[in-house]
Amino acid sequence: MTYRRPLSRVLGMSPESKGRPYRYTLFGTAVEAPAAAPGLYLVATPIGNLGDITLRALELLAGANVIACEDTRVTRKLTQRYGITTPLTPYHEHNSAEARPKLLARLEDGQAVALLSDAGTPLISDPGYKLVRAACEAGHPVTALPGASAVLTALSVAGLPTDRFFFEGFLPSRQAARQRRIAALASIPATLVLFETGPRIAATLADLTSAFGKRAAATCRELTKLHEEVKRADLETLAHEFAAGAETRGEFVIVIDPPAEDRQTIDSVDDLLRQALARVSVKDAVGEVALATGRPRREVYQRALSLAKGPADED
Repeated sequence: MTYRRPLSRVLGMSPESKGRPYRYTLFGTAVEAPAAAPGLYLVATPIGNLGDITLRALELLAGANVIACEDTRVTRKLTQRYGITTPLTPYHEHNSAEARPKLLARLEDGQAVALLSDAGTPLISDPGYKLVRAACEAGHPVTALPGASAVLTALSVAGLPTDRFFFEGFLPSRQAARQRRIAALASIPATLVLFETGPRIAATLADLTSAFGKRAAATCRELTKLHEEVKRADLETLAHEFAAGAETRGEFVIVIDPPAEDRQTIDSVDDLLRQALARVSVKDAVGEVALATGRPRREVYQRALSLAKGPADED
């Protein structure tokens, strides 16, 4: 006897989604959405401005069986804005151990599960990776729908090097632990990207100044929102501004320049590459500069591509 899965499971439908319209509303017009294929979908959502959602994300959210999100109250603002009626279920740090098996059971049942964070790209400073790992191990399809990211948004407006960066996320809230972690970050040869809350921004900037000195930096507050504000200065100046009463309401991203010696090395590599590229091919220029500076060939090659402003074949 051959076992056949119910048609509802093959189509990615669950009991609670029967009779639910698979559609979303865009500029006052209802748009039909196809039922999403079974699997786990990682959907990036706006970091502030609800207009920063992709059309692909809207279609998937409307066609999924369930939306797993950190805070249903936050996600409901988005789904209501676009007329999406897909059921919401909480999945966050405090309930993940209990909620994860239920979501995996849905995937096993042939459903389409959308995973969202409160804002931005899932798995960045949230527990979603454990669900992704479990889904992969069980053989379920996992698909990313890219979109907004506070990390990349802050990097793009900070006015600091973007060719290599290190994302730290939130520092420890206790000062002693925070200072120890900052000391460990001091020598990383890359632009640093940190998250911070308003109540802690002044203390964190003070600790960063003590460890890093007057490195160039930027504080990015309420990105994409009505009161978006980007301050660019050295860390000491920024620390003084917030200690003196600068606005702290909202969420912050802090972007910090690489160590001076690394920045000088990067600038030196770029200068040598410009000279070499004026004479020889990208491949030969990379070989010359890598030999002269001792920098890894792959790193020099990436710098060369950036300076040449076009694709090239290293081989």
